[in-house]
Amino acid sequence: MHDDEVVAVGPGPLAFADVVRVARDGAPVRLTDDAIAEMAASRGRIEELAEADTPAYGVSTGFGALATRHIDPSLRARLQRSLVRSHAAGSGPEVETEVVRAMMLLRLRTLATGHTGVRPVTARVLESLLNARLTPVVHEYGSLGCSGDLAPLSHVALTIMGEGVVRDAGGRLRPAAEALKEHGVEPVELAAKEGLALVNGTDGMLGMLVLALHDLSTLLTTADIGAAMSVEALLGTDYVFAADLQALRPHPGQALAAANMRALLAGSGVMASHRDGSCTRVQDAYSLRCAPQVAGAARDTLAHASAVAAREMASAIDNPVVLADGRVESNGNFHGAPVAYVLDFLAIAAADLASISERRTDRMLDVARSHGLPAFLADDPGVDSGHMIAQYTQAAIVSELKRLAVPASADSIPSSAMQEDHVSMGWSAGRKLRRAVDGLTRVLAIEVLTAARALDLRRPYEPARGTGAVVAALREAVAGPGQDRFLAPEIEAVVRLVASGAVAAAAESAVGPLA
Repeated sequence: MHDDEVVAVGPGPLAFADVVRVARDGAPVRLTDDAIAEMAASRGRIEELAEADTPAYGVSTGFGALATRHIDPSLRARLQRSLVRSHAAGSGPEVETEVVRAMMLLRLRTLATGHTGVRPVTARVLESLLNARLTPVVHEYGSLGCSGDLAPLSHVALTIMGEGVVRDAGGRLRPAAEALKEHGVEPVELAAKEGLALVNGTDGMLGMLVLALHDLSTLLTTADIGAAMSVEALLGTDYVFAADLQALRPHPGQALAAANMRALLAGSGVMASHRDGSCTRVQDAYSLRCAPQVAGAARDTLAHASAVAAREMASAIDNPVVLADGRVESNGNFHGAPVAYVLDFLAIAAADLASISERRTDRMLDVARSHGLPAFLADDPGVDSGHMIAQYTQAAIVSELKRLAVPASADSIPSSAMQEDHVSMGWSAGRKLRRAVDGLTRVLAIEVLTAARALDLRRPYEPARGTGAVVAALREAVAGPGQDRFLAPEIEAVVRLVASGAVAAAAESAVGPLA
């Protein structure tokens, strides 16, 4: 293992790319010496409070609405165990391994700040779980996104105690005690405050946000590629993407999207073919002409969400927290509103990007609007249906994305006997955003697949270098126009190319880096 492969976890924030590497690629982690020192220092203050006669929330009291009870020292180890066991109350389908690993890493990073009062030995177990690729089973339902992601994080904390269930590196379901023993990981008996510190964070919703930001960055570039291919296939104009026109409305995302489209369409033989004065169209439809405005707004939304995620990554979320001067104070920083809002905002952007993509696809299939393309791009229309039902699939997904765009963060439901009377629903916002990102990936893949077929049908006119490179890349996985064939595998092949970034890479191989 090379040092540059290991993600160092210290008191400072992590890079988004490091979260993705640990979550998806299984990159190993290492607590830094600074982190160990910070944890050891703050632990001393917690132990002082544990020995004092004055009740201290989370150290020598119950939790939530039960915080008024002072717990006898002889019962405090049981208090921590009881907290984790009772809060590990999730239900429903298993959460994806990458989300759980992201959540584990981000919680470890918060522990490493020293503001939670956790012992280094306890943090080491979480570090070891990540490195052994033992992933606690976490369930879909249970978090209200206030007091953090309590239930999901409690399922992780249960594993640190040697209880519960994990999936090993091979995906097998195992009792945690058995799997930990096999990997030489010694579970811990949680000491004062440690149970609370392990479960009181926004790490689940933040992990889903970071993963979505990574995916959407690639999808935004792909959206510009799909739009450029559709404009070209529909004999549209690239004049509206000119830099001086875009500068009249100086939104940064719009400028980037328009620049992408200019680069992708440069030198198009298809586009040049209708610039001989015979074309009588004055303006293209909105789904073509306004592509940079929509994709640009989505880019600016992504930039805002990235700024929120960066601030949350630099935070120490717990209650109570240990401050630099030794004070231990209660607070409300665990409320997930900042993260929840942007998770919802991104779902809105994903729905709208998918919506405009579907409209462009539909135009290519309609003989009344496609300017000379065969009906549904079929080989023999009437005998063959071409991409007719591929557009149905897009439409079904777009309709679902509209439902997923309804905000979770506008909702709240009281809990804990009205002590926790307003919650963020950020975890729910994260769950639906993941479905929205998957749906957007599929809608864009169908547009790219359809536009590639349309561009092939425009031959002998040649596409631009950028769009042509994408068509060529697709043709390595999917055949060109012809009689109807089993379409679902072809769609899935292009979904994989879009999700992996291969479509964007193909375009960039011809025109250079795209935004």
